[in-house]
Amino acid sequence: MKIKLMSWKQTLFFILVATSIVACSSSKNQPAALEPEAHLPTVANNELVFVTQVSPNIDTQKNDQEWSGIEYELASLFVKQYAPELKLRFVAVKQTSEIIPILLKNQAHIAAANFAITPMRKALVQFSSPYDESQEQLVYRADTDAINTRKFNISQLSRLFNNKTIRLPESASAHEYFEKIRKSQPTLKWQTSATDNAELLLKQVANNELDFTVANQRLVSQMAYFYPNLAVAMPIGEPEKIAWALSKNADPNLVTQVNHFFKKIRKDGTLANLLDRYYGHINRLNTQDVSTFIERSDTLLPQYAPLFKAAQVETGLDWRLLAALSYRESHWDTLNTSPTGVRGMMMLTENTADLMGVTDRLDPKQSIPAGAHYIVKMIELIPENVPEPDRTYMALAAYNIGYAHVQDARVLTKRLNLNPDNWLDVKKTLLKLSDPTYYSMTKFGYADGSAPVIFVESVRSYQQILEHFEAEYTTQHHATVAQNN
Repeated sequence: MKIKLMSWKQTLFFILVATSIVACSSSKNQPAALEPEAHLPTVANNELVFVTQVSPNIDTQKNDQEWSGIEYELASLFVKQYAPELKLRFVAVKQTSEIIPILLKNQAHIAAANFAITPMRKALVQFSSPYDESQEQLVYRADTDAINTRKFNISQLSRLFNNKTIRLPESASAHEYFEKIRKSQPTLKWQTSATDNAELLLKQVANNELDFTVANQRLVSQMAYFYPNLAVAMPIGEPEKIAWALSKNADPNLVTQVNHFFKKIRKDGTLANLLDRYYGHINRLNTQDVSTFIERSDTLLPQYAPLFKAAQVETGLDWRLLAALSYRESHWDTLNTSPTGVRGMMMLTENTADLMGVTDRLDPKQSIPAGAHYIVKMIELIPENVPEPDRTYMALAAYNIGYAHVQDARVLTKRLNLNPDNWLDVKKTLLKLSDPTYYSMTKFGYADGSAPVIFVESVRSYQQILEHFEAEYTTQHHATVAQNN
């Protein structure tokens, strides 16, 4: 006999209780899982609908009409490969707690939102095979003198939180863990936020508005690039598997297709490449690197931003990429000179300067556009069949170590039965160019292959920070500036 469906308010209340996210709840009995409504046909309205939570993992742009991020790329690949006749549509929510109700109300087929598999959630929805793993982390502000986390561990959380405020988003998986350990620490208390997601709570910690919160390591690493005073006190619970979620009554064929999709992209390397594209650089910079970069972005960058933007107009390369490249090379020091003789904000060699028509490498009005055009030349040398952003990553590596060694790495990558058009595989092979077993097989011989890998990851990291704080420069902006001048 089918269970009578509850009202929306009753449904939400049930989910909150079932997932133990009412702060300081002491209930020990777990209610039975709610039976979802009958599944929505896969081809309803000729759309496959995904629900997601807007975060650094997936972003909307231009009036919510354009999407980007790893979840969007995965969903796009899935629709392209397994349901090309359907249109992809995303529904965005602000809170993790809204995701399961959306599925139960049949307003979406699949949840793709960096969603961790937990026992409570499994009682309500079904999960695909996992495609990632993440660890929840307890986060605080590093410059808070009153908190000395070195004296505490998981068994002493109640002491750590004494007279301090810890707040979690609704439906955060850490609630389940805290409920579990409160049996041994009955005085353990925490708060639940019904309005703030993990990203906002991390901002509150960074701004000294909150003592502690918990977020997954991916988000913490990304947010630490924007707020370098965030610090990790300790891991919370065990590492969690990340997967897509579907209604219990979802079309079995859709579930099968989703699982087959993840099996396929895991096997052919597509998944590893996407994970590297979005997360492969996020641990490259340390706190001091980020703090110094943000400080100089406020003090030095405004002087040179017009030159980077003008270079974007000439080359089509995002000015924030060019600024990030320049910072990695010279820290925006116009007089910077290396022991090997490269000079200026873009650290041009004499040969490169001559090639690009630069008469004074210390003049940023010459060196910035020259460096930008030289990057374009490197991009043009990389075969057109190499997809973006991998092509640009390889061009950045060539800017650092020379195109010849990058080409050596690509040839060696193919010999090792890896993909020479994939930055993740080429990155692995670059590291082998200092090993005589491998560089003896190449045309141009030995190279310190770690240098371009660190270079590219650093540039990507600086660019990510700039994209967070600095606006995109468009043709409309350029036209306005030109008109005003």
